[in-house]
Amino acid sequence: MCGIVGVTGNNDATNILLDGLQQLEYRGYDSAGIYVNDQNGKDFLVKEKGRISDLRAEVGSEVKGSTGIGHTRWATHGVPSKVNAHPHVSANGRFFLVHNGVIGNFAQLRDEYLQDVTLVSSTDTEVIVQLIGKFSDEGLDTEAAFKKVLGLVDESSSYSFLLMDKEEPDTLFVAKNKSPLLIGVGDGFNVVCSDAIAMLSQTHDFIELVDGEIVIVKPDSITIKDPEGNVINREPFHVDTDPAAAQKGAYPYYMLKEIDEQPGVMRNLVQHYVAEDGSINIDKELLDALEAADRLYIVAAGTSYHAGLVGKELFEKLANIPTEVHVASEFAYNPPLLSERPFFIFLTQSGETADSRQVLTQVNAQGYPSLTITNVQNSTLDREATYTLLLYAGPEIAVASTKAYTAQIALEAILVKAYGEAKNIDKVKEFDVAAELTKVANGMQELVDEKGTVEKIAKDMLATTRNAFYIGRGIDYDVAQEAALKLKEVSYIQTEGFASGELKHGTIALIEEGTPVVAVITDPKTATHTRSNAQEVLARGANVLFIASRDVAQEGDQVVLPEVTPLLSPLLAIIPAQLLAYYASIQRGYDVDKPRNLAKSVTVE
Repeated sequence: MCGIVGVTGNNDATNILLDGLQQLEYRGYDSAGIYVNDQNGKDFLVKEKGRISDLRAEVGSEVKGSTGIGHTRWATHGVPSKVNAHPHVSANGRFFLVHNGVIGNFAQLRDEYLQDVTLVSSTDTEVIVQLIGKFSDEGLDTEAAFKKVLGLVDESSSYSFLLMDKEEPDTLFVAKNKSPLLIGVGDGFNVVCSDAIAMLSQTHDFIELVDGEIVIVKPDSITIKDPEGNVINREPFHVDTDPAAAQKGAYPYYMLKEIDEQPGVMRNLVQHYVAEDGSINIDKELLDALEAADRLYIVAAGTSYHAGLVGKELFEKLANIPTEVHVASEFAYNPPLLSERPFFIFLTQSGETADSRQVLTQVNAQGYPSLTITNVQNSTLDREATYTLLLYAGPEIAVASTKAYTAQIALEAILVKAYGEAKNIDKVKEFDVAAELTKVANGMQELVDEKGTVEKIAKDMLATTRNAFYIGRGIDYDVAQEAALKLKEVSYIQTEGFASGELKHGTIALIEEGTPVVAVITDPKTATHTRSNAQEVLARGANVLFIASRDVAQEGDQVVLPEVTPLLSPLLAIIPAQLLAYYASIQRGYDVDKPRNLAKSVTVE
């Protein structure tokens, strides 16, 4: 997810912006830029493709000011480039804009209003700043022009806007819809950021914004207006100053922060493993070893095991290679009959999982090739496996894994793409993994931005229950198992994930009046069957929540997922399940980051 920073009223604006962008690097990005104004007629726009360090190298000593805006961009509309980087500038050279989100009707707005304007970028963002410039040229003041453009953007769009006007160089114009943005209250100055962590070096007091509001930020004032223009007074909240809280930024718990980080994790993986020409950056020796195998054995525990179940679907359905998934603790003492040329894949967040290491030790003793997919470089399974692929998900602190699970599935998809292309498999050639994971990232962002809906569902369904069930078929059954684990881990609700077709073979005896059942429906082939199974539990008094992909959703489904390719649907279906677990735990008064009896890294068999 892109990052936004802004400051007004501080003569160190350049460094504040650059340092703030540095703090937002975890989100994933491919270009960055700043605009700074010194209030005395001088202003500076600096943009660069690549990392913040590349941008810093372009910022000369003369780039100074007291007001400015900055941005890290992950390409959606238009390739990563200096031209497409933010901030964007209006044709009249007066307005500068940074933007997080996606404008759904940008093409229609461009065609209707900007036929006489030459656009210099391929972004949806530039359309917005050009519209503001156009309406200003027609006589509207900046706030009115900004408000008019917001009214033209369709409601399905997501945005956080931060706008500067050269003729009002001490003022920041702010608005948001579905995309987070905060105002930070400083001592004689104010800041704007998409995540409090970006500005904790400047302030610990922040004002949260509501969709549809317009905010005028000056060095000595913050004016919040609702859509009707009424001024709203809202007190800031304080972010605790202890080091652990600072690491969480403005989040109350690591788990919620890590759920929200998942769109950025998807983009980080694409950035690390997919080249600009679409080729996959995975070592040829690893691919040669995979090609030589006649069967894959995925070995893992807990959440990583569930990621392996999805990986099996990817490897078999796309790459045509038989794949088995094994619980590490079972495999270590009861190994299956192996094929002639096995290849082992170990999934582990920490790289220290004792059960998996026990298997790896046996694998190494027999001379079989192995791959560790882990989040921790230089961990034991990283060092001891033949090959390693890193998740680049950033530290995962909460005991209940969220972003490592989705990162493992995404990296499995990238690996399948590389393997399938090496094997010249037509189905894989048609699988544009970078584009698909970008769609996933955007879909994840939609879901985490609507977390209030899931919070209410959790309160209605799970506040007092002692048990719950997830059901699904095929790949949805894989999701059901992970979703059930999440809920039981942090809320202590006894939860099981079942293949929905198995309900009649015993499980339905556990259904009572009010029993929560979550039906996961993303596969068109099995959607009607799972709905039929849901009707069976409804008839026995169950309280059913439907989580369905848009293409198979029906009226009344409570959670509708954005559309992605079916084999990657678990990456979206798990988001509401993670949030349900989080809110169920919070509503019951538990420490969601430190569930009882559990540890982050399981180092004992």
